[in-house]
Amino acid sequence: MVAMMLADVLRSASDEQLAALLMARRDLATPPPADTEVLARRAATAGSVARACEQLNARQLAVAEALLLLGADTEPVAKTAVDDLLGVDAADDLAALERLALCWSADEGVSTLPAVREALGPFPAGLGRSLPALAGQDVAELLTGLPDDERKVLDKLASGPPIGRTRDAAVDVDLDSARTPVQRLLARGLLIRRDTQTVELPAGYGFCFGGGRSFPGGTLGEPEVRPRSFGQESVDRTAAGEAMELCRQVGALLASWSQNPPPVLKAGGLGVREVRRVCRELEVDEPRAVLLVEVLLAAGLVVDSGSTTPEFVPTTLADSWLAVGPAARWTTLAAAWLDMPRMPGLAHDRPDATSDGANPARRGDAPAPLSDRLHRPTAPSVRRRVLRALADLPPGTGIVDDAELIALLAWRNPRRGGRLRDDAARWILAEAAALGVTALGAVSSATRALLAEPEQGESLEDVRRRATVAMTQALPEPVDHVLVQADLTVVAPGPLEPALADEMAAIADIESAGHATVYRISEQSVRRALDSGRTAGELHEFFRKRSRTPVPQSLTYLIDDVARRHGRLRGGAASSFLRSDDEVLIAEVVSHPAAEDLQLRRIAPTVLVSPLPLAEVLDGLRAAVFSPAAEGVDGQVVDLAPRGRRVAPPRNPG
Repeated sequence: MVAMMLADVLRSASDEQLAALLMARRDLATPPPADTEVLARRAATAGSVARACEQLNARQLAVAEALLLLGADTEPVAKTAVDDLLGVDAADDLAALERLALCWSADEGVSTLPAVREALGPFPAGLGRSLPALAGQDVAELLTGLPDDERKVLDKLASGPPIGRTRDAAVDVDLDSARTPVQRLLARGLLIRRDTQTVELPAGYGFCFGGGRSFPGGTLGEPEVRPRSFGQESVDRTAAGEAMELCRQVGALLASWSQNPPPVLKAGGLGVREVRRVCRELEVDEPRAVLLVEVLLAAGLVVDSGSTTPEFVPTTLADSWLAVGPAARWTTLAAAWLDMPRMPGLAHDRPDATSDGANPARRGDAPAPLSDRLHRPTAPSVRRRVLRALADLPPGTGIVDDAELIALLAWRNPRRGGRLRDDAARWILAEAAALGVTALGAVSSATRALLAEPEQGESLEDVRRRATVAMTQALPEPVDHVLVQADLTVVAPGPLEPALADEMAAIADIESAGHATVYRISEQSVRRALDSGRTAGELHEFFRKRSRTPVPQSLTYLIDDVARRHGRLRGGAASSFLRSDDEVLIAEVVSHPAAEDLQLRRIAPTVLVSPLPLAEVLDGLRAAVFSPAAEGVDGQVVDLAPRGRRVAPPRNPG
């Protein structure tokens, strides 16, 4: 019957209204409905109605609950009755419900779908059933003079839900025989007995506790978010600083994992020890370490190797990422974070605390970073909802308190997000600030570009290019010089050109990072540069050309001193060697054409080495008319001729 009534309403709707309904409730369009009757039946199903109710804000939800309290799912109710119940003009909210086909108006009043009651639960507005016996009575007068213990029971039930379990409901007694608060309230008719173990607070008393209305006035109005203006330029500049630090830390993490890939846990993910290693190497706290590794995975810069001993290893995309400028690097990371179906906050923000609340530690049952347990398909939509709430503020305007924005988000979508809704919003705001997506509580120009929907004919790559351009404009211009100090520190007064940054990373260690990066040159860093194949002369020439300050003598002395001692003792790999007391014979072997094929190299007047197996070297020399012999570790001649094949005998021969 209800579906037929709704079908009549939809039949009279305009094409624009039907199109708006299908856009708002996309599940109704798949598969395409044959007619309005089919559309009405779909719109009246419990699952579809529940999804539609997720779009309601707290005020619209209150109006829907008011319709249920008034019985609009069984017979039409007057619009004025809804206004009187809520104490506000609900016309706009009823119109919003009508656009979603959750209710409809006719001459006799407003009706709603029975499935709305299924979606919102058995206790609209947290109130119990209406009690006919209370009709026309002064409920406030009935509550006057109640003992404190009975009043506490009613207060508890009034705060919701309006039902409670108790053994005192098992026996029906009169007031004189009642011994407990619940028994006395049942005897007075102030509670309803649902069964032998359950009691219910009637709706009339819930109204009384709500000051005559079922909804406190504060829940109907949109929470205020106090704005604070910084100017878009300040926001962009601050966000750019965070973006530079993010790219530096990601680059350092890729370098570390290239050399020492962390193992994958048997259950999947990154172990606590490896998370702490990231914290130690990058000098960051655990939440940031977890965020960094999660973004690396989301951006495809690292992957589970999938080998017999799986490790998290950088991919070839990491090389492409390192080859582009800082703005493009940031866009890759920010876009990956925005769209990743994972919730990093679950891995670090579930602490156990000591009795005094100090020293929280990650719980043993907390999901490991990079594990499947952090997968949350709704995470991308939640991030965009949080960031778009910030983007609704004027450009350059941030929020004073994260809690105010979290309260606003909860009001706008009270039925979305589940039990982690507020925690997720808090995590997202913290992660956005850490990634340079927001700064000073406001979204940057690059983030606004990243949040924008592609225009007609555009792709997501076009959107990301605009974000990269915006970040490029916010970042300081790359510099082509450094400032060498007498204390062996080198100051980079801004982001370095890629080639210069690579050279500095090879020669010095970062001591502090920010808008100006400070490097430290030490004996170890100079030795590292020499190990990579650079010469002392090349290091002197590099600092002479790149430093805007005179190169101090202390640096010159350090480079020369390390270079003088560098390489005096050398090591290498060899699979076999040849030795002879006859230097002339050694010279003859080296000059023979076979020496090149055997990869022989002279390391001393009487010693040759080769990376090939000894047997292969000896066979090659014998073919070249030499007569070498093999020797063991004791210097005695040994026979390398292969022996015939053998197998183990059977356990019971014969």
